[in-house]
Amino acid sequence: MVDHLKHVAAGIYFAMLILLAFYGLHRYVMIFLYYRHRKDKPVPQSHFTELPRITIQLPLYNEKYVVNRLLETVAKLDYPADKLEIQVLDDSTDDTAAIAERKVAELRQRGCNIQFIHRTNREGFKAGALQNGLLTATGEYIAIFDADFVPQQDLLHQTIHYFTDSKVGMLQTRWGHLNDHYSLLTRVQSIFLDGHFLIEQTARSRSGRFFNFNGTAGIWRRSCIEDSGGWSHDTLAEDLDLSYRAQIRGWKFLFLSDVVVPAELPVEMNAFKTQQHRWAKGSIQACKKMLPTVWRSPLSLKVKIEATAHLTSNFGYLMLVVLCLFCRAPAAATTDQVTMGNQWTKMMLVDLPLFLAATVSVIAFYICAQRELHDKWWKRLAYVPLMMAVGIGLSVNNARAVLEAIFNHKSEFIRTPKYGVATGGRSAYQALRGLIPLIELGMAVYFSFLIGEAISRDEWSVLPFIIVIAGGFSYVGILSLMQGRFTKPAPVPLAPVEA
Repeated sequence: MVDHLKHVAAGIYFAMLILLAFYGLHRYVMIFLYYRHRKDKPVPQSHFTELPRITIQLPLYNEKYVVNRLLETVAKLDYPADKLEIQVLDDSTDDTAAIAERKVAELRQRGCNIQFIHRTNREGFKAGALQNGLLTATGEYIAIFDADFVPQQDLLHQTIHYFTDSKVGMLQTRWGHLNDHYSLLTRVQSIFLDGHFLIEQTARSRSGRFFNFNGTAGIWRRSCIEDSGGWSHDTLAEDLDLSYRAQIRGWKFLFLSDVVVPAELPVEMNAFKTQQHRWAKGSIQACKKMLPTVWRSPLSLKVKIEATAHLTSNFGYLMLVVLCLFCRAPAAATTDQVTMGNQWTKMMLVDLPLFLAATVSVIAFYICAQRELHDKWWKRLAYVPLMMAVGIGLSVNNARAVLEAIFNHKSEFIRTPKYGVATGGRSAYQALRGLIPLIELGMAVYFSFLIGEAISRDEWSVLPFIIVIAGGFSYVGILSLMQGRFTKPAPVPLAPVEA
């Protein structure tokens, strides 16, 4: 019976390894497609002789630290006043509503065409607010900015002319970072996002695969939204859901990697985890909803395969947790049986392929993004192992999100708290901690034990991986528990955004 259980555990272990290796190999595909299409930059088909009318939608929920900055910035956008409408879509339950209403009144006195639309029920959350705004919006095109974004003054002139192609339904810009130098956590987040936006979004959009609107810093053709069924709130990823529905219907999406809209990164671990939980859960909900439709459609095989990899990618967090739980004796014992105890055979058949597929691919993916974006990119390489550790540390939090999506557990759209990097002091917004940090610290203790075991067995090849895993769970768990215990660091100046 014991041997049977060991074989079952080993089978689970190797199944997780193979699946994670698949997603690792997919990163190589993204790198290849990025470099193959790097120079295929989209250009406007022509230019509007008369600029079209644009409605800017600003969805808000308890954003008192950043709402004034947002409204001032958007009001200064360079575009004909008679062609621009701004909607403040406020669902706030704190004094954000009063702050926003006062600012809107001030801007209206300056001649700005801006409306304050306040809801008291939050029905449909962000998707509901956007759909409600469309009922009175007058623009042919809808630009959307979350509260922590600071669009540059000429953004609309840089982007609107791409819609002269009647097939273009949505245009997404690249996110920049206002505060990536604020802390170690924000530096790590900036590397995560740089990889996604520069490599993945560029590769998918320019190679003819599906990619998604990222919820903000983009512009939609209104008729595309309406033709695709409008905003839906049956998932927490309303942006991903609508993106797939629109592209299945034949709309063309564009990603402009050279147009950067800076935003504030979460400065606290629990705020970051709240964001990641919502993204992971929403993506799996969208996967359950849209993937069958993708495979029933007449889309090309390359689009279907990439859509599958894209929509299922967050299952990797659940696989990673399972892998961690089964990484000790059962898998090691069976590996020794397969390789007849030969450590070199084990290294060539198991360790090296796994290292190349799952680990080197991640390192290469993020290094490529940093090399493309930063002149002194090599100075940022030290953060890549830390980024990998944080990614592992998030696996329990995000695996929970995946399970909630699988079993249809309902939850609210929980906003990511923004603090305003130009303000100091303690924040009134605190993300919830729960039991997850204790589980993360338990994993850290478990892998600390495995470090000692690996040293005693002279298993030096696996020691770096175990150290990274233990460090990741420790960092994420400790910061989660310590949130709010210390005074917030002194604010740093807004960093210039590198294009």
